[in-house]
Amino acid sequence: MGWVKPLKKFLYALPAPAFWLGVWQVCAFLVDRRLEGRGNELLLPYPATVWNALASLIGTGEFWGTVLASLGRIALGLAWGVLLGAALAVLTCASQWADRLLSPAVRVVRAAPVASFILLVLLWAGRERTPAIIAALMVLPVVWDSLSHGIRAMDPKLLELARCYRFSRWKTATLIYLPALWPYILTALTTATGLAWKSGVAAEVLCLPEPSLGQRIYYTKYYLDIPELFAWTAVTVALSMALEQLLRACLAKWGRGWGT
Repeated sequence: MGWVKPLKKFLYALPAPAFWLGVWQVCAFLVDRRLEGRGNELLLPYPATVWNALASLIGTGEFWGTVLASLGRIALGLAWGVLLGAALAVLTCASQWADRLLSPAVRVVRAAPVASFILLVLLWAGRERTPAIIAALMVLPVVWDSLSHGIRAMDPKLLELARCYRFSRWKTATLIYLPALWPYILTALTTATGLAWKSGVAAEVLCLPEPSLGQRIYYTKYYLDIPELFAWTAVTVALSMALEQLLRACLAKWGRGWGT
């Protein structure tokens, strides 16, 4: 009877997507009626049409190569953004001068339009590196802000206890800092994953590295292949949601040792 629980979860989650698919079908039908069957696929294709386009894409090796290439670029940018954001959080919390010097720059990165950064980085780094750099730049302020709040909210009594027992830096980090910061790390990483994915694909649309999801989305728009545009967009959204869920599951399993 191990299948009962997954079946209940599936049935519980089914109504929402079924409702929105129904809305999509009705809207496509109304557009079709309005245009009297002329050019409906250029405005709002039927779900079945998009599904057929998606099925034809999934069956090709080019599709999987495109997905893996985009995943690799954005994952690299995410990793660099997390590492740099964590390092900056430690540095700005440890040094008042570093905080005065670096915090304004990080806030500027957070506030600046993504499109501006994409165009600037494209000039400096080339189209192949731009999506990873943009993903890292968008992730860095999120990680920095979350971990900075966590470090400043640390209980000083725990740090005093570590000094009394003469903990090494490594022991203090793993036994004191990491458990206390774990909720902030979870929040930062789950938020950063979605942000890195969206900004990375947006950079691919403008930079057109080959192969990439952004390039395929751009070309479908250019050739007015709207069902395929919907299909690639659905792939992008599904991958973003799947990556976020996978990350949550991995972090939850990894964090059990710290009581999360």
